[in-house]
Amino acid sequence: MAIREILQVGDKRLESVCEPIKKIDKEVLELAKDLRDTLYNCDGVGLAAPQIGVLKRAILINLRNGSEEILLFNPKITKQSGNEKDYEGCLSYVMHEGEVVRPTSVTVEGMTIEGQRMKYEAKGFLARAFCHEIDHLDGIMYMSKAEVMYELVEE
Repeated sequence: MAIREILQVGDKRLESVCEPIKKIDKEVLELAKDLRDTLYNCDGVGLAAPQIGVLKRAILINLRNGSEEILLFNPKITKQSGNEKDYEGCLSYVMHEGEVVRPTSVTVEGMTIEGQRMKYEAKGFLARAFCHEIDHLDGIMYMSKAEVMYELVEE
């Protein structure tokens, strides 16, 4: 198992624009495994490759409510509509939340681990997760979009 350290705010790699994945090779398969191992070892619902120090365009989302796992390479939002303000957190900025306006509906296209093109029509929380993780691939952290930030306190 390859559980990787999740980079935290302040690490310059989180501010980097990631490179596209051109082919599914051994390195990309290992990245996919590392994303899975790392995400399922914590409480998050999504993880992007730069959060584990790999500057490639790959995301993993699993809302963990019986929904399917989504592993996508070179994801791109091709359509969006609506706006909704809600709370967001991030594995790269623990113990904080912010109120962020995101689209309520998005269409996302990308490549599967089998190298096939895939399209997702997402609404609500899944749409928010796609937007959040894809922002990571462009070096954008949710705090820069937050209207208000909160520091969480352990009880």
